[in-house]
Amino acid sequence: MQKIYRTIEEVAGPLMLVKGVSDVAFDELGEIELSNGERRACRVLEINGSDALVQLFNHAMGINIQEGQVRFLGHGLELAVAPDMLGRVFDGMGRPIDGAPPIIPTDLRDVNGQPMNPVARDYPNEFIQTGISAIDGLNTLVRGQKLPIFSASGLPHNQLAAQIARQAKVRGDNEQFAVVFAAMGITFEDADYFIRDFNRTGSIERTVLFLNLADQPPIERIATPRMALTCAEYLAFELDMQVLVILTDMTYYAEALREVSAARKEVPGRRGYPGYLYTDLASLYERAGRLQGKRGSITMMPILTMPDDDKTHPVPDLTGYITEGQIILDRQLYQNNILPPIDVLPSLSRLKDKGIGEGKTRADHADVMNQLFAAYSRGRDARELSVILGESALSDLDKIYAHFSDEFEANYLNQSFTYSRDIEETMKIGWRLLRLLPSSELRRVNSKWIEKYYKNED
Repeated sequence: MQKIYRTIEEVAGPLMLVKGVSDVAFDELGEIELSNGERRACRVLEINGSDALVQLFNHAMGINIQEGQVRFLGHGLELAVAPDMLGRVFDGMGRPIDGAPPIIPTDLRDVNGQPMNPVARDYPNEFIQTGISAIDGLNTLVRGQKLPIFSASGLPHNQLAAQIARQAKVRGDNEQFAVVFAAMGITFEDADYFIRDFNRTGSIERTVLFLNLADQPPIERIATPRMALTCAEYLAFELDMQVLVILTDMTYYAEALREVSAARKEVPGRRGYPGYLYTDLASLYERAGRLQGKRGSITMMPILTMPDDDKTHPVPDLTGYITEGQIILDRQLYQNNILPPIDVLPSLSRLKDKGIGEGKTRADHADVMNQLFAAYSRGRDARELSVILGESALSDLDKIYAHFSDEFEANYLNQSFTYSRDIEETMKIGWRLLRLLPSSELRRVNSKWIEKYYKNED
């Protein structure tokens, strides 16, 4: 039988101290009953002898320390999982908010799952098609990979997130694909945009949405990605599905961590974030991957905004240490109406070589990718030189490369947020661009591919 405690000692902001408790554990859920019968949820943050420091899920207004009572539930935060989660919309605590009835759970799972054992991991080596040339062709996403998107204030990362969730798929007729989409700290307008977009395109049928709004408590924001990953683990390793997890915006998640840390009066680290920020992020990111003996997989694309466009900010900096590359959105490309505004040169997918080639994408993929990178880089240098010295200072070859970079941005990077390209179309556009260069400049492409594709128009 659960004990009821009437020993609330103090309430300070989102924290409450309960004295004289026994058999209470860290991270255990609790319930506060007010004098008017209202009940509010809380979670144990710290145990010190017989004192329990708890985090309130809601505001502290109305809690009377003389009359309020607390009982602890004997378990941590759990998510009810079932196959019919697909097509549903939940809040950050896993409660349905789409007007449909609650799901009938097949299991209750603790949301604080464990990172995958490195020994049990299977190496990511299979292609996931996002329908976006800048990713599929040059910074390929591989099944089981963690590939974050680094954005900034004012850039269209929400549209890109919705596009990837809508278009992404795995190749193979016998594979079931699902998307788990978690949004943290977003506005009501953004939440409405995601719901309407997924419903309009029909992609909601294979998607599970977890939406946490900006006006909701920070403790819910901290729980949201854990809810999403618990759902993904169930779909991937119990139902054998290939699952893509999109988390946006991890910067808001980190700020919620900082808010809770400050309330606990912990010693701050860089820019006020808690010293355990790296460990906390790793405990989320490392839940993605492939497991030996399991058909399903979890691929993760966390999205984060860089304050002041600063890549050295703690959140992108630490994320870069844990994940396998990054996709970077560029403000200048966005101002030039290149959509999606992905800057492919500083972007990187460390596992791309494992997911491309014959039997996965196309045999000439690696050569075309390397040549496009080299040509675009030289073309941008030539373009910048012409701005400083004038076009007349460029050699004839430099002018060709400058023209190449313009065409590359206009026809390869730019494709809008509504158009999906399969890998074959992306490869065709790549060869069309390479034909702008003399064949003698294609030093990174095998001669047999030049013979097969360069000399033969589509």
